[in-house]
Amino acid sequence: MPCISACQEMGHRTWGPICILLSVLSASTVLASSSSDGLVRIPLKKRSIMESIYGELLPKTGPLANLAAAAREFIDDPVRAAIAQAREREHQMLAEAAAMERRRQYFWSYGGGTGNGSSLRGGVRSELVPLKNFLNAQYFGQIGVGCPPQNFTVVFDTGSANLWVPSAKCYFSLACLFHPKYESSLSSTYKPNGTPASIHYGTGAIAGFYSQDQVTVGNLVVQDQEFIEATHEPGFTFLLAKFDGILGLGFQEISVEGSVPVWYNMVNQRLVQEPVFSFWLNRNPIEGDGGEIVFGGADPQHYKGSHTYTRVTRKGYWQFEMGDFLIGGKSTGICVDGCAAIADSGTSLIAGPLVAIAQIHEQIGAAGVVNHECKQVVAGYGQQMLELLKAQTPPAQVCSKIGLCAFDGKHGVSAGIESEAGSVDGMSDAICNACEMIVFWMQSELNSNKTKEGTLEYVDRLCGNMPDPVGSHVDCRHVDSLQTVAFSIGGRAFELRPEQYILKVGEGFMAHCISGFTALDIPPPIGPL
Repeated sequence: MPCISACQEMGHRTWGPICILLSVLSASTVLASSSSDGLVRIPLKKRSIMESIYGELLPKTGPLANLAAAAREFIDDPVRAAIAQAREREHQMLAEAAAMERRRQYFWSYGGGTGNGSSLRGGVRSELVPLKNFLNAQYFGQIGVGCPPQNFTVVFDTGSANLWVPSAKCYFSLACLFHPKYESSLSSTYKPNGTPASIHYGTGAIAGFYSQDQVTVGNLVVQDQEFIEATHEPGFTFLLAKFDGILGLGFQEISVEGSVPVWYNMVNQRLVQEPVFSFWLNRNPIEGDGGEIVFGGADPQHYKGSHTYTRVTRKGYWQFEMGDFLIGGKSTGICVDGCAAIADSGTSLIAGPLVAIAQIHEQIGAAGVVNHECKQVVAGYGQQMLELLKAQTPPAQVCSKIGLCAFDGKHGVSAGIESEAGSVDGMSDAICNACEMIVFWMQSELNSNKTKEGTLEYVDRLCGNMPDPVGSHVDCRHVDSLQTVAFSIGGRAFELRPEQYILKVGEGFMAHCISGFTALDIPPPIGPL
């Protein structure tokens, strides 16, 4: 078809220093794409730090009742809820970082400074689909929907599985006025569907209906792809966002209404040489291009050594087993028996259990907040807890022995008294949770042969400097001397240097540094995650 040929006239280009490889298992044989080496490269572009993203709350009443229903379904999935919570904190952190940069730019503009901000290099080439890089934290780029293609900037998101773009039938959402909209009447390959659909992302929600059309990604043209035409984008999340929609790269198991994801159709229609896609992210602040997403394999020009493969343990999200993680080369003991982890390209922060992130923040000197319940338990019961642990009392029973938790045979639960309404006293929950957290820290210190006094001092210090939900700051002067953090995946330790897990905004005495770690607890049996 002439239209398809015209849509396929695109070339290749590559950028970036970090590679993430993801593969979909498929029994079908795939053919090579039109690329000379079988890879479809989608370059990443950087965007100025001045362009921030803001969060919003999902409306709970009013005409958008289907959004509320989507939210309820969303809350029932603890992994999806956890991902959304991490993204909400990320958006808060990035908004704060962007505000810092605006203040810095104002100072340089009106306070006599000279400034040295970088700008984008050149324009977007027609044969490339650039992903823009915000703060080395968020990456998004261009696709085409329909024939001739109507272009949209989307987030390539492994934490969801649907494609949606704003619809020309979006009449009453302010966000739709500031983004391009899909007009089905302009596409010769459009097929109506009409099935209603809603998605809640935690910091934003959309509602609309399914349509079907061809989707152009790089030089690939995916035929008969189902996608959501968004007719409702309430609040400010998508109004102020620099992307138009989201292209999900997760498994079909988490797709709304079971719609087949774009990536599945790439494989099923034999458009890629291998059922593999990979990210390569460029953190170089000077270069305008921010890396690439490659469909059909991984580009050998942009990584050294060999890849480490690990099994997907839960379909839906790209979930896998992670071993212990280390701070400064020393085991934290938190995941020695294994933890579940998710590779989510739509979430930039590294999220983990509070007990783990608190230890990291203590080691890197990140400013936090005081947990008064935690300090209260240490002051009142610290000595007794240490004696119980030294007497070989199982850690899961320590808090029940001193009356701060009940014991259900596996772990502690709140010992609070049920109210008439059937709820447990919130203070009792907080005390029990603090006690169990302290037991873990104490056990870790005792395993390292620390003294009783040293252990109590260390735990009390952690209680007084817990991770701040909206971002924990680090002294920029000390970043170079901070400890490395490593994660064990597939039997191999992957190490992060300080400059890789600290977000730095601005330069000189106006610089601000923020930890890239955030605390996020998911209860068993799915957690810890």
